[in-house]
Amino acid sequence: MSHPEIVSREQWRAAREELLRKEEAVRRAREVLGAERRRLPMVEVDPEYVFEGGDGKATLLDLFEGRTQLVVHHFMFAPEWETGCPCCAAFLDQVGNLAHLRARNTSFAAVSRAPFTRILPFKARMGWAVPWYSSAHGGNDGDRDFNRDFEATVESGGELVERPGLSCFLRDRDRVFHTYSVYDDGLDGLGTTTALLDLTALGRSPAGSEGLRLHDEYDY
Repeated sequence: MSHPEIVSREQWRAAREELLRKEEAVRRAREVLGAERRRLPMVEVDPEYVFEGGDGKATLLDLFEGRTQLVVHHFMFAPEWETGCPCCAAFLDQVGNLAHLRARNTSFAAVSRAPFTRILPFKARMGWAVPWYSSAHGGNDGDRDFNRDFEATVESGGELVERPGLSCFLRDRDRVFHTYSVYDDGLDGLGTTTALLDLTALGRSPAGSEGLRLHDEYDY
Protein backbone atom coordinates (compact mmCIF):
# COMPACT_ATOMS: atom_id res chain seq x y z
CA MET A 1 0.00 0.00 0.00
CA SER A 2 1.47 3.33 -1.05
CA HIS A 3 1.83 6.29 1.31
CA PRO A 4 -0.08 9.57 0.79
CA GLU A 5 1.46 12.23 -1.41
CA ILE A 6 3.85 14.66 0.30
CA VAL A 7 2.75 18.30 -0.05
CA SER A 8 3.27 21.66 1.62
CA ARG A 9 1.30 22.71 4.71
CA GLU A 10 -0.76 25.14 2.58
CA GLN A 11 -1.65 22.41 0.07
CA TRP A 12 -2.57 20.04 2.89
CA ARG A 13 -4.80 22.68 4.52
CA ALA A 14 -6.64 23.36 1.23
CA ALA A 15 -7.19 19.65 0.65
CA ARG A 16 -8.32 19.19 4.26
CA GLU A 17 -10.87 22.01 3.98
CA GLU A 18 -12.30 20.48 0.81
CA LEU A 19 -12.65 17.11 2.55
CA LEU A 20 -14.14 18.79 5.63
CA ARG A 21 -17.01 20.14 3.55
CA LYS A 22 -17.79 16.61 2.39
CA GLU A 23 -17.52 15.28 5.95
CA GLU A 24 -19.96 17.91 7.20
CA ALA A 25 -22.41 16.94 4.43
CA VAL A 26 -22.19 13.31 5.53
CA ARG A 27 -22.73 14.33 9.17
CA ARG A 28 -25.83 16.35 8.27
CA ALA A 29 -27.16 13.44 6.21
CA ARG A 30 -26.53 11.12 9.16
CA GLU A 31 -28.53 13.42 11.45
CA VAL A 32 -31.44 13.41 8.99
CA LEU A 33 -31.26 9.63 8.77
CA GLY A 34 -31.17 9.35 12.55
CA ALA A 35 -34.32 11.46 12.87
CA GLU A 36 -36.02 9.24 10.30
CA ARG A 37 -34.92 6.16 12.24
CA ARG A 38 -36.51 7.54 15.40
CA ARG A 39 -39.77 7.99 13.50
CA LEU A 40 -39.91 4.33 12.53
CA PRO A 41 -43.03 2.55 13.80
CA MET A 42 -42.59 -0.11 16.46
CA VAL A 43 -44.09 -3.56 16.97
CA GLU A 44 -45.10 -5.12 20.25
CA VAL A 45 -43.17 -8.21 21.29
CA ASP A 46 -45.78 -10.72 22.42
CA PRO A 47 -43.81 -13.91 23.15
CA GLU A 48 -42.36 -14.23 26.62
CA TYR A 49 -38.83 -15.31 25.76
CA VAL A 50 -36.83 -17.12 28.41
CA PHE A 51 -33.08 -16.49 28.76
CA GLU A 52 -30.48 -17.81 31.16
CA GLY A 53 -28.00 -15.46 32.78
CA GLY A 54 -25.92 -15.04 35.88
CA ASP A 55 -29.00 -14.84 38.10
CA GLY A 56 -30.82 -17.73 36.47
CA LYS A 57 -33.87 -17.46 34.21
CA ALA A 58 -34.86 -14.08 32.81
CA THR A 59 -37.47 -12.67 30.44
CA LEU A 60 -36.89 -10.00 27.81
CA LEU A 61 -38.49 -7.53 30.20
CA ASP A 62 -35.91 -8.50 32.84
CA LEU A 63 -33.09 -7.59 30.46
CA PHE A 64 -34.19 -3.94 30.66
CA GLU A 65 -33.15 -3.93 34.35
CA GLY A 66 -35.94 -1.42 34.99
CA ARG A 67 -34.81 1.04 32.31
CA THR A 68 -36.86 2.32 29.37
CA GLN A 69 -34.65 1.16 26.51
CA LEU A 70 -32.63 -1.96 25.75
CA VAL A 71 -29.98 -2.62 23.13
CA VAL A 72 -29.27 -6.31 22.50
CA HIS A 73 -26.06 -7.44 20.83
CA HIS A 74 -26.72 -10.62 18.86
CA PHE A 75 -23.36 -12.20 19.64
CA MET A 76 -22.50 -15.07 17.28
CA PHE A 77 -21.94 -18.10 19.51
CA ALA A 78 -23.64 -21.28 18.27
CA PRO A 79 -24.34 -24.12 20.73
CA GLU A 80 -21.70 -26.36 19.16
CA TRP A 81 -18.91 -23.74 19.13
CA GLU A 82 -16.13 -23.82 21.69
CA THR A 83 -15.72 -20.03 21.76
CA GLY A 84 -17.60 -16.99 20.54
CA CYS A 85 -17.07 -15.23 17.23
CA PRO A 86 -13.81 -13.18 17.12
CA CYS A 87 -15.50 -10.37 15.16
CA CYS A 88 -18.30 -10.13 17.71
CA ALA A 89 -15.71 -10.20 20.48
CA ALA A 90 -13.86 -7.30 18.86
CA PHE A 91 -17.14 -5.38 18.65
CA LEU A 92 -17.94 -6.02 22.31
CA ASP A 93 -14.43 -4.90 23.27
CA GLN A 94 -15.31 -1.46 21.86
CA VAL A 95 -18.54 -1.00 23.83
CA GLY A 96 -16.69 -0.08 27.02
CA ASN A 97 -18.24 1.07 30.27
CA LEU A 98 -22.04 0.85 30.29
CA ALA A 99 -22.54 3.64 32.83
CA HIS A 100 -23.01 6.27 30.10
CA LEU A 101 -25.80 4.22 28.50
CA ARG A 102 -27.44 3.41 31.81
CA ALA A 103 -27.43 7.08 32.82
CA ARG A 104 -29.51 7.66 29.70
CA ASN A 105 -32.09 5.08 30.76
CA THR A 106 -30.73 2.46 28.34
CA SER A 107 -29.55 -1.06 29.14
CA PHE A 108 -27.24 -3.20 27.05
CA ALA A 109 -26.96 -6.98 26.93
CA ALA A 110 -25.45 -9.66 24.72
CA VAL A 111 -27.52 -12.69 23.72
CA SER A 112 -26.25 -15.93 22.14
CA ARG A 113 -27.63 -19.38 21.35
CA ALA A 114 -24.80 -21.12 23.19
CA PRO A 115 -25.67 -22.54 26.61
CA PHE A 116 -24.80 -20.26 29.51
CA THR A 117 -22.34 -22.86 30.85
CA ARG A 118 -20.26 -22.23 27.72
CA ILE A 119 -20.80 -18.47 27.65
CA LEU A 120 -19.66 -17.96 31.25
CA PRO A 121 -16.04 -19.19 30.91
CA PHE A 122 -15.59 -17.35 27.62
CA LYS A 123 -16.91 -14.15 29.19
CA ALA A 124 -14.48 -14.58 32.09
CA ARG A 125 -11.61 -15.20 29.67
CA MET A 126 -12.41 -11.96 27.82
CA GLY A 127 -12.75 -10.03 31.09
CA TRP A 128 -16.18 -8.61 30.25
CA ALA A 129 -18.70 -7.37 32.81
CA VAL A 130 -21.47 -6.80 30.25
CA PRO A 131 -24.69 -8.75 30.94
CA TRP A 132 -24.75 -11.80 28.66
CA TYR A 133 -27.60 -14.26 28.29
CA SER A 134 -28.22 -17.59 26.61
CA SER A 135 -31.34 -17.86 24.45
CA ALA A 136 -31.05 -21.65 24.26
CA HIS A 137 -34.21 -22.23 26.31
CA GLY A 138 -36.50 -20.34 23.90
CA GLY A 139 -39.76 -19.43 25.58
CA ASN A 140 -42.19 -20.58 28.21
CA ASP A 141 -43.97 -22.74 25.65
CA GLY A 142 -40.69 -24.30 24.52
CA ASP A 143 -41.31 -23.20 20.93
CA ARG A 144 -39.82 -19.69 20.93
CA ASP A 145 -36.52 -18.85 19.30
CA PHE A 146 -35.32 -15.33 20.07
CA ASN A 147 -32.40 -15.46 17.64
CA ARG A 148 -34.49 -16.70 14.72
CA ASP A 149 -37.40 -14.36 15.46
CA PHE A 150 -35.05 -11.38 15.35
CA GLU A 151 -33.11 -12.73 12.36
CA ALA A 152 -29.81 -13.20 14.18
CA THR A 153 -29.94 -16.87 13.19
CA VAL A 154 -31.15 -17.62 9.66
CA GLU A 155 -31.58 -20.77 7.62
CA SER A 156 -29.33 -21.15 4.61
CA GLY A 157 -29.01 -24.34 2.58
CA GLY A 158 -30.88 -26.27 5.24
CA GLU A 159 -28.47 -25.15 7.98
CA LEU A 160 -28.71 -22.53 10.71
CA VAL A 161 -26.27 -19.67 10.18
CA GLU A 162 -25.30 -17.14 12.84
CA ARG A 163 -25.53 -13.45 12.02
CA PRO A 164 -24.12 -10.54 14.06
CA GLY A 165 -26.51 -7.74 14.84
CA LEU A 166 -28.06 -5.26 17.23
CA SER A 167 -31.74 -4.99 18.15
CA CYS A 168 -33.32 -2.11 20.05
CA PHE A 169 -36.35 -2.34 22.31
CA LEU A 170 -38.54 0.15 24.15
CA ARG A 171 -40.48 -0.57 27.33
CA ASP A 172 -43.81 0.95 28.34
CA ARG A 173 -44.45 -0.45 31.81
CA ASP A 174 -44.77 -4.21 31.20
CA ARG A 175 -45.14 -3.93 27.43
CA VAL A 176 -42.06 -4.40 25.23
CA PHE A 177 -41.70 -3.04 21.70
CA HIS A 178 -39.14 -3.77 18.99
CA THR A 179 -38.02 -0.51 17.39
CA TYR A 180 -34.95 -1.26 15.24
CA SER A 181 -32.41 -3.88 14.16
CA VAL A 182 -29.20 -3.79 12.15
CA TYR A 183 -26.99 -6.68 11.00
CA ASP A 184 -23.67 -7.65 9.44
CA ASP A 185 -21.81 -4.73 7.82
CA GLY A 186 -24.36 -2.34 9.31
CA LEU A 187 -22.47 -2.67 12.60
CA ASP A 188 -19.41 -0.93 11.16
CA GLY A 189 -18.72 2.28 13.07
CA LEU A 190 -21.01 1.32 15.96
CA GLY A 191 -20.08 0.46 19.54
CA THR A 192 -19.69 3.86 21.17
CA THR A 193 -22.34 5.18 23.56
CA THR A 194 -23.55 7.86 21.15
CA ALA A 195 -23.64 5.47 18.17
CA LEU A 196 -25.72 2.96 20.14
CA LEU A 197 -28.09 5.65 21.39
CA ASP A 198 -28.56 6.88 17.82
CA LEU A 199 -30.08 3.47 17.00
CA THR A 200 -32.74 3.76 19.69
CA ALA A 201 -36.22 5.25 19.47
CA LEU A 202 -35.41 8.00 21.99
CA GLY A 203 -31.97 8.81 20.60
CA ARG A 204 -29.40 10.78 22.56
CA SER A 205 -30.89 12.20 25.71
CA PRO A 206 -29.56 14.55 26.83
CA ALA A 207 -28.04 15.57 23.52
CA GLY A 208 -24.34 15.95 22.84
CA SER A 209 -22.00 16.22 25.81
CA GLU A 210 -24.67 17.64 28.12
CA GLY A 211 -24.92 15.59 31.28
CA LEU A 212 -21.76 13.58 30.64
CA ARG A 213 -19.83 12.67 33.78
CA LEU A 214 -16.98 10.41 34.79
CA HIS A 215 -18.43 6.91 34.69
CA ASP A 216 -18.15 6.48 38.47
CA GLU A 217 -19.97 9.75 39.21
CA TYR A 218 -23.41 8.96 37.77
CA ASP A 219 -26.34 8.77 40.12
CA TYR A 220 -28.85 6.39 38.54
